[in-house]
Amino acid sequence: MPDAQPRQIVIAGAGVAGLTAAVAFGEHGYPVQLFEQAQRLDVVGAGIQLSPNATRILRQLGVLDRLLAAAVRPEAVVLKDAATLRELARVPLGQAAEKRWGAPYLVAHRADLQSALTERAAENPNIALLTGARLSDVVTGGHGVTATLERDGKTVQSRGFLLVGADGVWSSVRAVVDRARGAASPRSRFSGELAWRTTVAAGSAAGQAFAAIGATDSVTTFLHPGFHMVAYPVSKGDAFNFVAFTRGERIAEGWSGHADPGILAGAMRGTAAGLARLAEMAGPWLTWPLHTVEQKQPWTTPAGIALIGDAAHAMTPFAAQGAAMAIEDAATLAAWLAACPTDPSRALVIWEDLRRRRVASVARRGGLNRLAWHAAGPVAMARNLYLKVRSADQLAADLDWLYGWQQQRIVRR
Repeated sequence: MPDAQPRQIVIAGAGVAGLTAAVAFGEHGYPVQLFEQAQRLDVVGAGIQLSPNATRILRQLGVLDRLLAAAVRPEAVVLKDAATLRELARVPLGQAAEKRWGAPYLVAHRADLQSALTERAAENPNIALLTGARLSDVVTGGHGVTATLERDGKTVQSRGFLLVGADGVWSSVRAVVDRARGAASPRSRFSGELAWRTTVAAGSAAGQAFAAIGATDSVTTFLHPGFHMVAYPVSKGDAFNFVAFTRGERIAEGWSGHADPGILAGAMRGTAAGLARLAEMAGPWLTWPLHTVEQKQPWTTPAGIALIGDAAHAMTPFAAQGAAMAIEDAATLAAWLAACPTDPSRALVIWEDLRRRRVASVARRGGLNRLAWHAAGPVAMARNLYLKVRSADQLAADLDWLYGWQQQRIVRR
């Protein structure tokens, strides 16, 4: 199809994945219609870690500068034994990260990232955002893709040559992809893990309790066989975000729920008194079940549908790469479609193949992290010895493949 002909992109879901996709496609000159089911752009979760592989893309898209004003550049990732509070390892970040990987490592409130993306999208007249629109049907054919949406009791249709499903772990678009191949759509799978989260003011009693045992300028991870907890500053350092992970029973699907706090307290048996006191003071904790999506299912269809982010490959967050993978998905999808304007089906095949390999490697790293962080007995001793003999530079080098990743240069076809 000639480049001069308008090629509209329809995106379902205005979270991090969908907003990034809208900005990325807009940067390539595509008209974009971005739909969100919620009446307003609610923020899911609290804190977020953005490693250099993600911030490099945000910089290229003109988003990073907006985010930097509210984000924090942690000086290190610090691993501590939850029972003794002894430091086990320290991976340098800060200026060292930017020098090594060419982009900063940031921690921020998810709302700040979403705001930065929304502001950038609003600057592009080719991007239209419509909230309160629920996807009800998708039809594919020679005309491209037609999405039918319900909004305020009325039916709205949007046509494009590509529908991007960025609607999260409980994706409606994923069901369309599976119907297209004549298969039942698999539901997301509960991983058996619960995430507990809370945010406290740095000057509060809980904030001061954390300052006494953690690294207030870094990402601190407390390791224990029954749980692990990650803590870091957000909102220019005015608050601390805490998230703890335990085994647990399935609770209602959703991002913010409540579970028996005794589960977290029981998982923390044997921890240092200061950490147990912090967990009690930092409450109440909101709980959400960690769901994953089977990654063997297709992420694209030849008719012009692509899944990105959690809709395609929701994984447990133990590599802290959920947002980064969504950002990578969005930017690379836009780049491949722009590079193959006359053969979008081929672009989708190439994109999916490349992304599958990358995402699989990240998922394996997350599984390894969980095993190491929850290790007990001889395995924990081996982990501690490994961390002790590795220098800070060697620990950073272990992450070069992850944080140093850059989108390959694509020759226009």
